[in-house]
Amino acid sequence: MTGDVGVLASNGCHIFNGCGFPAPGLQSFEWEPLFSIGSFHFTKPMLLAILAALVVIVFFWTAFRKPKLVPRGMQNLGELAILAVRDQILRPSLGRRGDSYLPFLVSLFFFIYVMNVMELIPILQFPVTSRIGFVWPMVLIVYFLYLYLGFKHQGIWGYFKSMIPPGVPWPIYAILVPVELLRFFVFQPFTLGVRLFGNMFAGHLLLTIFTVATWYLLSLSVGLIYAAGSFFLAIFVFVLETLVTLLQAFIFTTLTATYIASSVEPAH
Repeated sequence: MTGDVGVLASNGCHIFNGCGFPAPGLQSFEWEPLFSIGSFHFTKPMLLAILAALVVIVFFWTAFRKPKLVPRGMQNLGELAILAVRDQILRPSLGRRGDSYLPFLVSLFFFIYVMNVMELIPILQFPVTSRIGFVWPMVLIVYFLYLYLGFKHQGIWGYFKSMIPPGVPWPIYAILVPVELLRFFVFQPFTLGVRLFGNMFAGHLLLTIFTVATWYLLSLSVGLIYAAGSFFLAIFVFVLETLVTLLQAFIFTTLTATYIASSVEPAH
């Protein structure tokens, strides 16, 4: 949430006092710099991204700095978190041979999840992944690993050969090869990033719209009924976003595990 509600409150803007509805839009995702160093501007989303990384690091460091044979407290939570990613994401795609990639997938999943869930935390109230500039670096990391493992395990020619389905008539290759190359190198990374960004962008925008509308419609008149309806929708979107924040982290990490599996073993 940006400062829209605060501006409305200070101006006393409501539906029946003549001011128009200040519809949230792209301005809800723009932030004034917290500080600047030359042409570099440090904004709230950057601060939240750093905070998300620190939360993940501190959580797992606290959980496993003094591991015990019989886990208790934070170690219990840490082991449950790791086992959830291993059993629900890694093992279905890679099997036991993929356990070496578990630290990467655990870090990726919880980093994305914490950045997403910040949307629902008072004061923070902004999902970092709704700014696509924070999503593309993760996509590039995933695809660099994807290509590196493909070249390492299959060789350059074998990797590119595995992209094309066998047994296709030769004339069809003139169409199939460009399509498959576009799918692997353009469409897959594009959809991987846009899916996460688009869902978090839309969720935050809806939550902002219904929250601002609740204040705008609130008055001791028939507007109170509309305000109550908008408030109910804001609560509904809030509850829905608690699921979406987790689901989008799960989908991004699951697709990453699938891509790694296809690089390690093309016939997987």
